[in-house]
Amino acid sequence: MHVFLETEQLVLRPFADTDADADRLFALDNDPDVMRFINGGRPTSRRTIQAQTLPRLLHDYPCFGTRGYWAADEKDTGAFLGWFEFRPLDDHSPLVVELGYRLNKAAWGKGYATEGSRALVGKGFTDLGVERVTANTMTVNTRSRRVMEKAGLSFLRNFTGDWPEAIAGSEHGEVEYALVRADWEQRR
Repeated sequence: MHVFLETEQLVLRPFADTDADADRLFALDNDPDVMRFINGGRPTSRRTIQAQTLPRLLHDYPCFGTRGYWAADEKDTGAFLGWFEFRPLDDHSPLVVELGYRLNKAAWGKGYATEGSRALVGKGFTDLGVERVTANTMTVNTRSRRVMEKAGLSFLRNFTGDWPEAIAGSEHGEVEYALVRADWEQRR
């Protein structure tokens, strides 16, 4: 198994186009609590996982020479916890990346999201040529907002996204957090 990044508790690895990873994603995306702030908790079909989700997670970014989505496994047990996103907004430029995460409920409240996010931010600024990290969530998603803050990102703005279907809480809009390299370097 190729390892992209290791932390004290996590191993971040590329997803594989396998039934095992498809099964893991299917279980993750079919937990209504996990998907609450993504699609209102609606189930995702196995076909959607195979035709849309997995191909998106397998995409290579030329500016990184690698992918932008990483399966997160618990280091000690190898258990699948979810995934992290650290992908360039432009395939050909590493300057601005989006940070994201989706972890199963068993992983909540254990510091995994913060630990993985901090590690990715550090790798981005030291090894990948990143100048700015951005992250978005629904305004009402206080847990995700707290992870962004703990990872060093600062609140930037509120905005109203274009939701194809409104879900509970979307009427309050979304928030954007960001961190630039110079601020990250000052805090180290």
